[in-house]
Amino acid sequence: MDWLTAAEALALLGTQPQTLYANVSRGRIKARRDPADSRKSLYRGDDVRRLAQRAAGRRKQEAVAAAAIDWGEPVLPTRLSTVQGGRLLYRGVDAVVLAETATLEDVARLLWQAPCRVGDAGPQSTGYGLRGAFLALAARAAEPAGQMLGPAALGQQAGVVLDAVAAALCGQSDLGLPLHARLAEHWERPEAADIIRRSLVLLADHELNASTFAARVAVSTGASLWAGALAGLATLNGPRHGLASRSVTALAEDIGSEPAGASAALRDWLDEGRAVPGMGHPLYPDGDVRSTALLECFDVPPAFIAFRAAAEAITGDVPNVDFALAAMAKAYQLPTNAPLVLFALARSVGWLAHGIEQASSGQLIRPRAHYLGPGAAG
Repeated sequence: MDWLTAAEALALLGTQPQTLYANVSRGRIKARRDPADSRKSLYRGDDVRRLAQRAAGRRKQEAVAAAAIDWGEPVLPTRLSTVQGGRLLYRGVDAVVLAETATLEDVARLLWQAPCRVGDAGPQSTGYGLRGAFLALAARAAEPAGQMLGPAALGQQAGVVLDAVAAALCGQSDLGLPLHARLAEHWERPEAADIIRRSLVLLADHELNASTFAARVAVSTGASLWAGALAGLATLNGPRHGLASRSVTALAEDIGSEPAGASAALRDWLDEGRAVPGMGHPLYPDGDVRSTALLECFDVPPAFIAFRAAAEAITGDVPNVDFALAAMAKAYQLPTNAPLVLFALARSVGWLAHGIEQASSGQLIRPRAHYLGPGAAG
């Protein structure tokens, strides 16, 4: 294994230093401290060369999209949401604009094109919290196939599924309140109700993210919306998706509030081959609009300010929504798992919308594999 200096790596990549740091931050290039000079870093040659050569062999996006969904690349047609020109759109409506006044229930009605009633589930025998949500979904995941239902019945079932998830995640709060107010009451943070409302709206859907893709795959087989939501929740529950904010909080606490200490701590983090969490997003080259919309609404804690300044200087990236959720949870003294709970409740609306759309299409999602094992074609 060979290690390259920054100059050698930049020469191979043909990029600026910030792009090199960003690739290290995202885990694409492993870095370590230069033993000859502790102020400098070395970069793994294999990683650098792989990135440098990737463009030459990459198929154009148009060709990938043209392969469609049936036994092809995982590209799905949808009318639900997209990121376009740096804006997040729900059925053509700007999600940031919606977040100014809308509730999660409003977004559900928009995405489902059906009524959304919550509060009817009552106390859950499966328990409360994320474990309760998993159990509530699993208890009914074997219900009849979604394709056996028409659009109106699917919309009605979506409301029942969301109600069960909300009953688990919002605890014994007042069932007559909107979902954001129920969460604020459950967490005993009434002053956080509005920022919770905004975050739920902004997290409701995000085109074909990992958990949404999992939910659509499940429903495409004929499984129920309960099974689709369970697949989505299981996929969300990982450190590269719904748990990403935990890493942001942990790193912010390590950094503290001193800017000088923040830079050193982040460089140590990168030298260990770890990506900087909560920074940058491939779909938002100019910055994650969800993060911007949330961070404007509260006073960001000092440790997160120091984290952001150091990370922007080193990687060139700006905060994404995981950073905003972690900072929000700290600012309002919400529970440690608040970002994941917010994601799970909000994204349930999106999973169910995609489940309705997928069930209505009647298509099975079955992409091909690119085989690289023994006997692979040259």
